[in-house]
Amino acid sequence: MLNADPTELENREKEERVTRPRPTGPTTHGLLPWDAIVAENPGQFLAAACDLALLLDGKGVITQVLGAEPDPPDEVRASWIGKRLVDTVTSESKPEAEALLRDTADKGASTRRQLNHPGPDGTDFQLAYTALRLRDGKGTVVLGHGLTKLSALQARLVEMQQEMERGYRRLRHTETRYRLIFQHSSEAVLVVDAGTRAVVDANAAAARLFGDSHEHLTVKTFPFGLQEVSIGPTNDAMASARILGRIAEVPVNLTDGRQATSRISCFRQEAATLFFIRFLEPHSEALVESERKRGLILELLDRLPDAFVVTDSKGLILRANQAFLDLAQVSSDHQLVGKPLGEWLGRPGADLSIMLATLKQHGAVRLLHTLLRGELGSLAEVEVSATSSPDHEPQCHGFAIREVEGRLLRSPQGAADLTKAVEQLTDLVGRVQLRDLLRDTIDLVERHFVRAALEMTGDNRTAAAELLGLSRQSLYVKLRRFSEPLGTTPSTQSGESPD
Repeated sequence: MLNADPTELENREKEERVTRPRPTGPTTHGLLPWDAIVAENPGQFLAAACDLALLLDGKGVITQVLGAEPDPPDEVRASWIGKRLVDTVTSESKPEAEALLRDTADKGASTRRQLNHPGPDGTDFQLAYTALRLRDGKGTVVLGHGLTKLSALQARLVEMQQEMERGYRRLRHTETRYRLIFQHSSEAVLVVDAGTRAVVDANAAAARLFGDSHEHLTVKTFPFGLQEVSIGPTNDAMASARILGRIAEVPVNLTDGRQATSRISCFRQEAATLFFIRFLEPHSEALVESERKRGLILELLDRLPDAFVVTDSKGLILRANQAFLDLAQVSSDHQLVGKPLGEWLGRPGADLSIMLATLKQHGAVRLLHTLLRGELGSLAEVEVSATSSPDHEPQCHGFAIREVEGRLLRSPQGAADLTKAVEQLTDLVGRVQLRDLLRDTIDLVERHFVRAALEMTGDNRTAAAELLGLSRQSLYVKLRRFSEPLGTTPSTQSGESPD
């Protein structure tokens, strides 16, 4: 052996490996062969290998259903036993089921096919099946994998894709409208990056104002095209708009000598802070239209039948309309301008300070009832609503004052009597049974509302019945039960008799 040829030894070892018998019992690693694993517990093996397993006899009839998948439910599976596979699927899946069994009979195994099983509530259960013919040729095992969760995910994916497409479509439409408005605006507009001051966009009016093309404007850094005296105030206005978040307005002089008004606002887009800068020339259409609208608003406020007053942040009157002059009993607004509104409105030193504090904290005052004193000693009950202008410097307040004296509805005269009567009934608790107390209370409240309706309608029983939602005869019955007189004169009943 010591002198044996190495090639001969290698060939001999290969022959021994080929002729060596394979183990039929436990292997050297303590594992069972595949046949033993399947034969030991075939049901558990099938349930672990797929979501649903169907055992068919030679005629294609389901004899057993295995699997822990919740869909389809147990009652549906139980109804399959004793039926052919093609009878458990929907009509559109019958050709697929027949092809599945035909391939299995011809080739011993089938390709993967999707079948739909009808559910009890009208929904279909989707499964992908692969069939294998048993060795004895007397049956078939069909292995299914559930597609319900996959179908739900696919439906969600399609829905999300459609929603994204709708969002993109809305975005394109919005951008198109923005471009149309932006380019056709008569105002010169620049969009400037707040950090670098680089011009991001400019419209055609801006190109005409600065005498340059759109391409050249969008590579410049703002401010440009302004006289030196206007650059400082413009930078201050931009800083104010960015810090305070309010529209800053500043007059500017262009390098060609023209004058304009610059209105600067700040906004954010895609994590960037941008300036929206508008330039209004004194004779531009936009400025003329703005001044015309402002004059129209002031004219309407002057003609408003309710009083309207504009004050500064300290409550000093800046402007008042004619209705307030009438309430304050003064002949000219020169007698009011510069004076505290509290000299006429509210309790001296109290109501106005409370309203100013509320405006500073909340920005609005709603329906505050107070008094307004006239110069000649008259008193008027008024209702005040107010608001402030946070975007205007210096800040000012607007007060809408409405006289309500003589227009407030008078409460029924019997309200106090009703309260007193209920208190008297309360004293009877413990001495009178509850059902008697309830009956007397209901009669008392019903009597009160009938009287209130008669007071509100001027003793017109027809109108009172409509107000209470009763027929005229029912109202007369209640009046007789309450021992009420039937009326003053027939004229109050519009000529109608109680019958």
